[in-house]
Parts: sequence; C-alpha cells; structure tokens
Amino acid sequence: MRYLPLTPHDRAEMLATIGVASIDDLFVDVPAAARRGGLVDLPLHAGEFEVEREMMELAGRNRSAGQGPFFCGAGAYKHHVPASVDHLIQRSEFLTSYTPYQPEIAQGTLQVLFEFQTQVAALTGMEVANASLYDGSTATAEAVMMASRITRRNKAVLSPGLHPHYAETVQTLAHAVGMDIERMPLAIDAEAEVVAHIGPDTACVVVQTPNLFGTATDVSKIAAAAQAAGALLIVVTTEAVSYGLLKSPGAMGADIAVAEGQSIGVGLNYGGPYVGLFACREKYVRQAPGRLCGETVDADGRRGFVLTLSTREQHIRRDKATSNICTNSGLCALAFSIHMSLLGEAGLRRLAALNHQAARRLAARIAEVPGFQVLTPRYFNEIAVRTPIPAEHLVQLLADHGILGGVPVSRLDPGAGMDDVLLLAATELTRPADIEILARATTRLLSQ
Repeated sequence: MRYLPLTPHDRAEMLATIGVASIDDLFVDVPAAARRGGLVDLPLHAGEFEVEREMMELAGRNRSAGQGPFFCGAGAYKHHVPASVDHLIQRSEFLTSYTPYQPEIAQGTLQVLFEFQTQVAALTGMEVANASLYDGSTATAEAVMMASRITRRNKAVLSPGLHPHYAETVQTLAHAVGMDIERMPLAIDAEAEVVAHIGPDTACVVVQTPNLFGTATDVSKIAAAAQAAGALLIVVTTEAVSYGLLKSPGAMGADIAVAEGQSIGVGLNYGGPYVGLFACREKYVRQAPGRLCGETVDADGRRGFVLTLSTREQHIRRDKATSNICTNSGLCALAFSIHMSLLGEAGLRRLAALNHQAARRLAARIAEVPGFQVLTPRYFNEIAVRTPIPAEHLVQLLADHGILGGVPVSRLDPGAGMDDVLLLAATELTRPADIEILARATTRLLSQ
C-alpha cells in the first residue's frame, strides 16, 4: 500500500521488540475520558480516486472569500497577493535552500531573511528584528516570556482590546512557566485603563493597536507609564498593512513590537500557515526568541549572509534557549518580503490609504441601516458595529444569501457579553458595490 506499507507480521515484530502486546498498550497514559470510544464516521478504507472525489465534493460546499462580498477580519485579512509573489517564491535559490544552517548552500534563504528583518524593523520603527516566528499570537506569547526574563518579574497585563486568541495563547504558555497573567475584560476603547494596573511586579503591558474592534490608539502615554514602573510595553498588531498609515510601535515608545504578517504576501489559507513579526530594542536582542541573520564577507571579500544569533534550542543547550520554536514559517516570511519589496514604501502607503478609504465607506453606509450603530471611534480598516439581533444569527442569515458578513465577537469570546457586536473589515478588495450589497441585504433581512 502507498501509505501503510507494514504487514500484520511487521507490526507484531515491532510490538514484540518494544515489549507490548498491542498498539492500545502504547496509549495507557492517555486518560480514558480523552480517548474516542469507537471509530470515526469514515469508511474503513477507500481507493485514492474515491478519496479525491469525496474531498472535492466536501471542498465544493465551502464558499471561498473570493466568491462574493466578504467582510471578515478579526486577525486574518483578505488582501490582493500579486501573481509575481507566487512565482518568485518558487525560484530555486529560495525553494531548494530551505534551512539556513549551511551558509555556503543557503545564501538565497539567508539573504531574504536578512532583507525581511530590515523590512520588519523599518515597519515597526524598532532597532532590530528577528527572522520571523510562527504567527502573531505565538510571537505575542514569546514577547511576554522575553519581558519576564528581562525585568525578572512575573506578571503581565493584557489590555482590553487584545485579540482573545492572542490572550489565550499567552495564558497557555504563561501557565507552563508559572507567570501571572492579568487579562482585562474586552472593551472597544479602553487601552488607557491599563495604566492603573501597572505595579512594581509588572513585567510587561500588552496593548494591541488597532485592537480587536479596530480602534487605533496612540500608546505613547502607556509606554511612558510602563517604563516609569520598570515594565516593558509590548505592542501587538494583527493587520500589518496598518503600518503604512499609522504611527509605528517604535515611534510610540514600544520596547517590543509583534505582529501578524499574513496581510502582506500571504493568503487566508483557511487560517494558516501565517508568519509572526518580532522586533525589539537592540539592548534586548540577546533575549529575543528565534534567530537573526547578518551580512558579512567571505574569505575572498565577497558579500555573504550568515546566521548571526540563534537562541533556539536546536542551536544551544535547552536550558539556555529563549524559545522552543522550531520553525520560522520561512516560506511565508519569503512571500512577505517579496511582496514588501514589490510594494516599496510608496506602495504600502497607498495600499494602506485604500484600506482606510474602504473602511470609511463601509462605516458610513452601515450606519444608515436601521438598528445599526458603529462603535469604533478611530479605525484603520475594521470596525465594530452593534446589531439589532444577535450577531451570530445575522452572520448566518447573510451567509445563506452568499455574503460573508463579518465575525461576531461572541465567536471569539463567548463570555464577553457582546452577543450583539459584529466585526466588519474592508480592504482594497472591498468594492463599493459589495458594501451596498451588504447594506441592502441586511436591511431586507432585518425587516422580514
């Protein structure tokens, strides 16, 4: 068989070698309550052709983001990715030199990571950036762990606008290392309230801007308050295109800046893989997770690239590692860097302006729908609106009519008490006609 080549005799020999009677004996440490009681609802076996046909039929039931009006955001955004990005990432100097451990055969990968770091540092307004992480949420968790190492304190304060998935990721990792996490309740525009929660035991304050609800905030005063107390400010961004229009984290006094880089060069891809951006002040670089690439010259004086700093456990002793992250989403980082190179500074600024213009059109039109109220006071390309019926119900009604009408806050945080709050995002791909379709369909559905 193509995928299961072992015969029953082969399996029996393997079990005998390791001293167990059956495969079930390998799972005795898994609690019974966590085990499935029977087989899953799938055929016991099928040919490759039958499996392909079944999977195609299942895929056909989905509605892709490009098949009609689309207003979903909440941390993953639909942007145009030029065909040239997909073409260039397949060049042999990038595609075949996957790992950077042997610089003599990985110059393509090392150079693009060096350029990636330069781009991320410029975007975030920080002094140094690493060669990427998994995604925005794990980058945030790594930043919290880094802040604890630097300050030798054990508490992190999570702002009211931090994406719930990011907050949960932080809590998961913090629990494993014994950190204390103070997670403030979700709020649309209450970032400034974190100042009152900063104390002598605070290692860091985590603030997202634009936040979950799209609210853009100047966090300069929060940075000053945190640093006056000996804590670090971590600024989170889930929409990287906003760097083209809003003040950078570095300009606002951030000590560490993290972001989700999916918006630039990477499609929605059913939720991943994505790429985490991570930048910090230079004095903290040795506590940064992941790895950094540097520029040098070879024995003949020719320009070349190498790994300069590697703090992952693959490179140094486990007890000295700053992180156990074992991939940097290299292909997504490559796509990000190529797309940024194609855009340039002027292109990114123009793209950001188009996003904001689309959001302004969306906010103005949706405010005209009876029963709707725009809640986000200052936004980039995403807004929160109050709906006259539960947002989850409205989203389902819109989906039944071919409109992917945003993300209910209750889906992200069921206990937040915001069942009537809907997140709507608009990008350069959101046409005025799409906004009109959403507004008219919503008006019609609510009047029935």
